[in-house]
Amino acid sequence: MSFSWLFRLRGDLTPNQKVILTTAGLAFILLLWSLLTMGAEPTLPKHVFPQPLKVLTAFKTLYVENELIKNLCRSIGLNLGGYIKAILYAIPIGFAIGLVPMFRGAFQKVVDAIRFLPLTALTTLFIVWFGIFVEAKINFLAFGIFIYLLPIVIQRIDEVDDVYLKTVHTLGASYWQTITTVYFPSVISRLSDDIRILTAISWTYIIVAETNADDGGIGSLMYKAGQRFARVDITVACLIIIMLFGVFQDKVFAYLDRKFFPYKYQIKNTYEGKGELKTVTLFDAIFDYIIALITWLFLGIYILFTINEFSPFIENVRPLTYLFGDALWTIHVIFGLILTYQLNSLYHKFTR
Repeated sequence: MSFSWLFRLRGDLTPNQKVILTTAGLAFILLLWSLLTMGAEPTLPKHVFPQPLKVLTAFKTLYVENELIKNLCRSIGLNLGGYIKAILYAIPIGFAIGLVPMFRGAFQKVVDAIRFLPLTALTTLFIVWFGIFVEAKINFLAFGIFIYLLPIVIQRIDEVDDVYLKTVHTLGASYWQTITTVYFPSVISRLSDDIRILTAISWTYIIVAETNADDGGIGSLMYKAGQRFARVDITVACLIIIMLFGVFQDKVFAYLDRKFFPYKYQIKNTYEGKGELKTVTLFDAIFDYIIALITWLFLGIYILFTINEFSPFIENVRPLTYLFGDALWTIHVIFGLILTYQLNSLYHKFTR
């Protein structure tokens, strides 16, 4: 059996091969970790890096003693708030600078320079401007995403193919029609990948943001339960949680990208230059159906909890406020968008 495919330059892997190699890679890392931390005098001392079993036990400690779910939800709320604000700021400002020569000439150099700001050094300014609580943290995260997203918006505008612009110009499109029918769809479809990549930046700076005040969050939890008491196992467990949720968030973005921009995943015939959408398999249909059911289930739970916020019927407990605190508005925005999309889909489905 030939294994040349394992070392072929830029070779493609089948789904089964990816699963096998991913499993093997994780097993290798876990084995190496175990070997380096085992024994009475391990290569990596226990106070430097804990054993895998010790980290596994730390997950239970975080859940039982340190309100892991609440702290994770607080971080999710901050993360979503930063994304919402950054996108709302970056897209209109980016379009203005990218499309209007006056704005580009005035602010292009400023946009290029702002990327080099050391964000961790700006925390004091955000505390002065917004205080030390949730508003300051969300704005700090939003700014951290904004300074990277804004230049990308401008770049994506520059990358719009001239052939589309010439086509709409030939058809007599107005200034605004050119923006809405060419620039906006083209930029947003490409920007979805960029926003997905920037997820990692948000989780990087959320640790800095959450240590400013004790409002909860994974970063605050890591500092209080891990670093302050020299619990390296808890620190490593929190880092693993962040990585796992980051991967989950990336998968959600990837699914949404395929959902809203399916034409980006066309199978193209190199010789004939034709392209067609991937065939929808039985698995795809079942998966989409399951996702739809889960979406409606979560919408139902969200609506019940939202009603409970204003008229408590769960023993005077407000789960949403307890879990997300002052960042609850971000959850309302996200579920509001989901509900709007679902109702719009149903409307078009029944009016066809």
